[in-house]
Amino acid sequence: MLEQLMQFTYLDKAATFSIPDILVALLISLAIGLFIFIVYKKTYTGVMYSSAFGISLIGMNLITTLVILAVSSNLIASLGMVGALSIVRFRTVVKEPLDLVYLFWSITAGIIVGVGIIPLVVLGSLIIGAILFVFVNRKTTNTPYMVVLTLAGEGAEGSALALIEQTTLKHSVKSKTVSKQGIELTVEVRLKDASVDFVNQLLSIPGVSHAVLVSYNGDYYM
Repeated sequence: MLEQLMQFTYLDKAATFSIPDILVALLISLAIGLFIFIVYKKTYTGVMYSSAFGISLIGMNLITTLVILAVSSNLIASLGMVGALSIVRFRTVVKEPLDLVYLFWSITAGIIVGVGIIPLVVLGSLIIGAILFVFVNRKTTNTPYMVVLTLAGEGAEGSALALIEQTTLKHSVKSKTVSKQGIELTVEVRLKDASVDFVNQLLSIPGVSHAVLVSYNGDYYM
């Protein structure tokens, strides 16, 4: 019994892995990861694009594939992997809610490739990519905006609200700050079209010293 244990070496265990299968799995995972990266880059709507996050999607896909290959081929490795992952803590803040979709997509694709269900990951990725292209890149004029106005008095406030009512689809006063220097008014608006020229009209009203249009998705217009 002791002699059998001594003959069982690491190389014997490593020989059980099929090198061609590993290479094929990694190549497929790389292709899927590149596809996810391209979809992420084409559908990104934020202001500050992070190439590091896009590259991490590819790396996450490849790493997940390796993990699943190890877990599916060795019981001891699966137990050790569970213990190792249980002590990992991720501190990176996800700035965009849509980034979570790409993270889960990359992890799920790596798992499916590691299991070996290639048609599922290919067809599923194509469908997910098409859906994201359609809905994320869809232009809409019903985007909410915040209009921040600095006013000299109540007369300018009334004129500004009247103009906002005429030029927007819907509006709602969110906050009003009154001081000796004047009035600061914050109004949520829904635009009738994609034009934001009414901000210039607001600034031309007597008593309006400052007008800012702020989009909820991080785009700013002065």
